[in-house]
Amino acid sequence: MKGCDRDWLKRRLMGGALFMLIAFAVLGARLFYLQVIQGEDFRRLSKNNCIRLKSVEASRGLIYDRNGVLLVDNRPSFDLSIVPKDAVPVDQTLEILSDFTQIPVVEMKARIDASKGLSKYTPILLEKGITRDQLAVVEAHSFDLPGVLVSVEPRRNYIFNKSSAHLLGYLGQINCDELETGKYPGVRGGDSIGRSGAEKVFEDHLRGQRGGRQVEVDASGRLVRVINTVDSVPGKNIFLTIDNKLQQIAENMLQDKAGAVVAMDPSNGDILVMASSPSFDQNDFIGGISSKKWKKLLADPDRPMSNKCIQGEYPPASTYKILTAIAGLEEGVVDLNTRHYCSGQYKFGNRIYRCWKRWGHGELDLLGAIEKSCDIYFYKVGEALGVDTLAQYANGCGLGKVTGIELEHERPGLIPTSVWKKRRYGVAWQPGETLSIAIGQGFDLVTPLQMAVFTAAIGNGGTLYRPRILKAIKTTDNEIIEIKKPEITGGLPAGKKTLDIVRKGLLDVVQGDRGTARGIRIKGVEIAGKTGTAQVFSLKKKDRDNDGQLDYRLRDHAWFVCYAPAENPMIALSILIEHGEHGSSTAAPVAGAIVRAYLEEKGIIETTKQAGEEDHV
Repeated sequence: MKGCDRDWLKRRLMGGALFMLIAFAVLGARLFYLQVIQGEDFRRLSKNNCIRLKSVEASRGLIYDRNGVLLVDNRPSFDLSIVPKDAVPVDQTLEILSDFTQIPVVEMKARIDASKGLSKYTPILLEKGITRDQLAVVEAHSFDLPGVLVSVEPRRNYIFNKSSAHLLGYLGQINCDELETGKYPGVRGGDSIGRSGAEKVFEDHLRGQRGGRQVEVDASGRLVRVINTVDSVPGKNIFLTIDNKLQQIAENMLQDKAGAVVAMDPSNGDILVMASSPSFDQNDFIGGISSKKWKKLLADPDRPMSNKCIQGEYPPASTYKILTAIAGLEEGVVDLNTRHYCSGQYKFGNRIYRCWKRWGHGELDLLGAIEKSCDIYFYKVGEALGVDTLAQYANGCGLGKVTGIELEHERPGLIPTSVWKKRRYGVAWQPGETLSIAIGQGFDLVTPLQMAVFTAAIGNGGTLYRPRILKAIKTTDNEIIEIKKPEITGGLPAGKKTLDIVRKGLLDVVQGDRGTARGIRIKGVEIAGKTGTAQVFSLKKKDRDNDGQLDYRLRDHAWFVCYAPAENPMIALSILIEHGEHGSSTAAPVAGAIVRAYLEEKGIIETTKQAGEEDHV
């Protein structure tokens, strides 16, 4: 080889060697950077890719009645979720999942879109409470569904379905505005909170604390092992004051009727029954009620979503005569021996006011007027008192204002005054309007709960209690957190002599030979009460059909209030049946059945044998 060729070859070899040396140096430097300088960061990122933190929902507190009967518990629910980062390509995974579960892709995509902004490693709930068939098919094809998870979460269960729905309330998903208020610590998007009733009022006690698990997953998001667990803390258990057995009786008797029943312990304000009809099934709200069902509930003219016990405002009708009697006695307008004559009509100004008994009651004293519910007698008492004096006594008896029960959206009713009418309508009060007010018609509006509190106070000697639905709060270990104590809110504006007279009159309504509620007498116990028939519309002849029947919506409301036993009351009741027409035949029998059941339960009267029951030796 010539000398020039050897030099050329030598330079080429040295150039190649230099290139390789530089290349190795660059690779070495990059390796040093990745392994040494950035090594810790990449190690952390690598761990995060396979180790996840999974939230564990807390079991919501249970709800019992006063006797320990379980009303609301939790059942396991299989919830379907997806981790977008593990489910790539997401669209393809959703298509496969939809084929297996029949859940529309569009619905699942909507849930994912609604979760924008969350980490792609955060599980997104696709469907709550999938069926066991759906669970089986998802588990069987788990390798075809990367990033798809099934978790078991506690789900609310209302054991008696529609029973006590307005009192217990229901759950609904928290919204963004509520999350931002900070009132729900630990609650996350997609969680459910109490929306009404006891579920909402006692939300802070019923809601527990979330737990969590640190788990290792594979590249498809499937669980490999649990590294660490922080247990969730279940919510507190709530014991309500209601008696589920009485509640069931009330609801059965309200079946196919619109109305309300409130029963109360006159000695402490415990609500024993709170039934509003028609009702709704709280289980329909779990996981979100369908638009079709929600529209149907809202369109129902009988207002199933309204708690008529606290939100229904009705003319009190003749039950208001109790108050007129109290005011008349206290103001000296009438006494035990004051007599008035009822001819069936009373001319006042240029108008004729009629008694419900067309041919009149004849001459009556106060007790007779209460027993027979004479309108003419109380027209005259009301005329002598005036509207503002009646309003003063009504307010003192707790009417025309909220009772303060724990439930939300309670309505105050309306007790009119001359000032109120001038302000509301811009015209002066007319004396004739006072006559209507005196018998619970006209502008008068009360709620069934107000009448229960008022009636209980008549029975217990004049003490007004704040009605309460909470009896106690306990932990899951039965440790008592709180026992709700009775709360006195005032006293009736009536002395003992007045109350004794009124109580005697109410006793005659049921126990008297001509009492308007004598049909509900119970052997072995005396009941004191008052019937009422509230006019809904001022009727004309044309409102009746050819058979003389009224359209259902034009019929009067039926009232009955009572307490028993009359001498030492253990239960007070207020019953309102919308368009029930007659308090004595429609509302009073509901009270009779509840009183009987309660006093049997307390051993005050003998248990009535049911059909088919026999003595066993």
